[in-house]
Amino acid sequence: MDEEQALDALSNVISALSETPFDLSLHAQHIQLAAAAGMDDQVHVARETLTTYYACTDDVWLPLLEERKKTANLDSIDSVLSVLQAYKLAEDDYLSIPLLRQHIDFLIDRHAYFSSSSANSVLPEVPFSREWTRKALNTVVARGVGHITQGHLLWDALRDWEIDNLSTVLSDKRSTIIVDIEDMYFERLQQCHSTNEETFQSYSTFTTNYKPPQAYETLLINASKIRGKAKKAYEWREPYELALEQSKNSLYAYQNYVAYELRAKQPDLDILSNIHERAIAEAAKRRAAGETGAEEALRLWWGSYVDSMRRNDAPAEQQLSLFQRSIRSVPSSGEQWAKYIRFLEMNSDVVDEGKGESISVLYDKAFATKLLQNEVEGMISLFMARAGFERRICFASLEHEQSAGAESTISESAVAHPFLEPQDRLSALLDMLNGGIKTIRSASNGGDSRFRLERFLFTLHHELEQSDEATKVWADAAKHYKTAYIPWLEYTSALERQGNHNEARKVFTKVAKSPLEWPEMLWEAWLSFEHSHGSAKEVQNALDIVERARTQVEARRAKEAEKAGYQATQAAAVQQSASVPVSELTETAQSVETPMDIDEEAKGAASGVKRKAEEEPTEESKKARVELQALKRDRENCTVFVGDLPAGTTDDDLTKLFKDCGIVREVKITQLPNTLVATVEFMSRDSVPAALTKDKKRVHNHEIGVHLAWESTLYVTNFPESADDASIRKLFAQYGHIFDVRWPSKKFKSTRRFCYVQYTSPTAARLALELHGRELEPGHNLNVYISNPERRKERTDADANAREVYVAGLSKFVTKDDLAKLFRTYGPVKEVRMALTTENHSKGFAFIEFEEEKDAVKALAANNYELKKRRIAVTLSDTRVRSQKRDTESGFGKKADARSRSLRIRDLPDGTQEGLLQQTVEKLAPVNRVEVFIDKHEAIVEFQSQADAARLLLSPEPFEFNGIQLRFSEGEDVSAKLPNTLAARGGAFIPRNAASRPRAGLGRARKPPPATLPADSEMPADDSAPGKVKAQDDFRKMLLGGN
Repeated sequence: MDEEQALDALSNVISALSETPFDLSLHAQHIQLAAAAGMDDQVHVARETLTTYYACTDDVWLPLLEERKKTANLDSIDSVLSVLQAYKLAEDDYLSIPLLRQHIDFLIDRHAYFSSSSANSVLPEVPFSREWTRKALNTVVARGVGHITQGHLLWDALRDWEIDNLSTVLSDKRSTIIVDIEDMYFERLQQCHSTNEETFQSYSTFTTNYKPPQAYETLLINASKIRGKAKKAYEWREPYELALEQSKNSLYAYQNYVAYELRAKQPDLDILSNIHERAIAEAAKRRAAGETGAEEALRLWWGSYVDSMRRNDAPAEQQLSLFQRSIRSVPSSGEQWAKYIRFLEMNSDVVDEGKGESISVLYDKAFATKLLQNEVEGMISLFMARAGFERRICFASLEHEQSAGAESTISESAVAHPFLEPQDRLSALLDMLNGGIKTIRSASNGGDSRFRLERFLFTLHHELEQSDEATKVWADAAKHYKTAYIPWLEYTSALERQGNHNEARKVFTKVAKSPLEWPEMLWEAWLSFEHSHGSAKEVQNALDIVERARTQVEARRAKEAEKAGYQATQAAAVQQSASVPVSELTETAQSVETPMDIDEEAKGAASGVKRKAEEEPTEESKKARVELQALKRDRENCTVFVGDLPAGTTDDDLTKLFKDCGIVREVKITQLPNTLVATVEFMSRDSVPAALTKDKKRVHNHEIGVHLAWESTLYVTNFPESADDASIRKLFAQYGHIFDVRWPSKKFKSTRRFCYVQYTSPTAARLALELHGRELEPGHNLNVYISNPERRKERTDADANAREVYVAGLSKFVTKDDLAKLFRTYGPVKEVRMALTTENHSKGFAFIEFEEEKDAVKALAANNYELKKRRIAVTLSDTRVRSQKRDTESGFGKKADARSRSLRIRDLPDGTQEGLLQQTVEKLAPVNRVEVFIDKHEAIVEFQSQADAARLLLSPEPFEFNGIQLRFSEGEDVSAKLPNTLAARGGAFIPRNAASRPRAGLGRARKPPPATLPADSEMPADDSAPGKVKAQDDFRKMLLGGN
């Protein structure tokens, strides 16, 4: 854009920021536009503005601090102190070793300057005196010394400064400073850090230079004992530090690190805190870089940090500081605001001392950011935290009124309105809850699926003995959420408790016929209600209505499942694999100068005559076939995870547990490093809500956990061809526990290159999205997406073959434009794909795709057309009109040739994936296709070469698949499938050239191979005499090149 446009864009961004100052994307645009326009002053302003509203990484702070130092009068102590204050603000945001080191260098530099020019430098309270500087340096070092691999960069600088000062101090103070330095060494040697050995050697040198020689050995022995525990502590943590380095600070590696620290009975809070600081800083950098999922990761890490400190009883002031920093870092996290409110309520003394804000101020500040309006879960957490606090205040006030003279334990400074009467407080609380419910409903059509605010409000009315108002809460909810079963259940239950049975019956009767998301729950509640309160006639009437409703619902669900399945077909994956580059096509024709004949079937197609078996199906049959194919599976929405399973759990145990939830399609149990987990897949997604009710149930007297498997699966594609299951698992394992990796079958399309990586939690899947776009090999940028069948599009190239013609016999000088010009005469051309040599010449064949199928049929008239002195051959790409009976090099036909290259694998493990088995076998020899027969636990492998098949058949060594030793065995008996005439003559092999098919463009018809050998054929007496059939040993000998 030109300068004027850049200024307009910048002005628009600044204007938008004035309305929504907490919009992080606008701040990023502000900086980018100012930098692109070369406006350095505006870049500085943009950065300053960003730091006002958000915590910033050192990428923002370091340039700001450099600019601050350039403009400040560094000869003035007041001016330097203002720079130091800016450093403190920067360090409060995120941990940054470079920032801290720069702070230390600046302090040391200014101390050297002012100590040489000021007579007051000896006074300890004067800024930049030795004592003042030592204290300031120690404060900075303390911020980062817990970083066990980089903290030495800070501590070493402090140590060097202290030792350098020894040469400038007076002799009477020298001994005191030596003792201080020695204490500093002892403290450092007891801290876990990677350079413990270097610290020890440095102490040895210090002792040699500044301690009496006779004390050297004693001091070193003492120091060695002191550092033993710290040295061992680092050895325990070194694998996790290496994992961080190897994974380039992966957030999952940090997660494992924190899990290790929390396993201790008494975690080291300093180390635990520093690991969280490092992880949060890394997540913040990723968010600043625009990485997908980084914002959510940052929220999770802040939540983990404050929870860890609270559970381990960290000082209240430290927790307060964390909350203040966290809401500056992730102001869009309603959960973090809610935790902050609960902290202030539990630590009212913090508010009383003026260190923290009141809860009402904090609540208003959260909504003032305008970031929570679209965050339903965040708003609910915030409403619940504030409502819970206000409720406790109200009831405590009422109790206080009733017990005259009793001392109140309520912190007035924490209360929103300390001078309100209890009834007024209750009224304000009710208004807040009603307003919160309206806000949630307006923010999302789905609202709160767990109805937390409605439950809170109902309970509050119930406690206040306001039964009509309590019932009205669920009446309004049921009216708003018409298809949700929970409000209707709660509404009828409230009516039942009121004794209003007739009204409850009317509601049941009306809603039983309505399209609820889970009507079975309401039906059961109604029948239970009638059995308890109704007459025999009313019970029978309810049974009849429920039965009719059940029939209608089942019919509706069948239609919806059909429609959903059609829309949820895995066309995205098929479409990805269907786009095969021309370079991957196999050259099936040779360039020749003479005309050629095409297949008889193709000729028929050109003349409008087709065999009955190949007639075009009707639209109805097409749709039915596509829909049936689409209904195969919807794993992501029909599956639940089952965790914490006891050892020995079987498929039957889980099938029995979930049998009343719906039809179970598949149960898969996997042993992870520390736990046994499983997935239970149902035939219908309608079974999932019922399955979730099994959470906390028991299997073999052991409590299990059940949760949704939705959004825990990734669709991964565009990885290198060399990638296999092991490499994919290694790449993705750094983000979480992998439950399974599913590979597509290649029996219908060998170029399919994608897989599904399923984690045990959605969080791990979202973290792994950072791999999207990563270049694993040149030209292969990995594509990683959350797998969601509902977003998959219907395949748009389903009839591409019917609209495509295959052109062979092309001159090497033919171009795409030549072909496009020729075939446009028959109809609009969508695409021309031509195989090219390294010199960019035609390889002799191409594919022409038309917009309409009828135009492709018309284009067959171009067969034998002369193009650049070569006659071309044109046939349809659709396999229905191309020959499927071409002979192969064995002379027995395509099927017999495939059988001669096929072997059988028996005793396969349960759940064997065709794609995974093919990967294993391809390491032994090139493979054409693999087909697994699950019910028989067998597979047929078709190799590319008969020699490879024979070699593997005779090999004495088994191969390993999924930890099981397997062997190849003979497939179908080839001789049993041969024509009777051949078997009668001994099954002799026809020479290759006798059965070879004519090449495209030779100008002669293809002749079929002879069904029987001529009577006068000369054949070796020992092998081919009439009546003598070849045995399998002869067959193997022939394949292996024997005589």
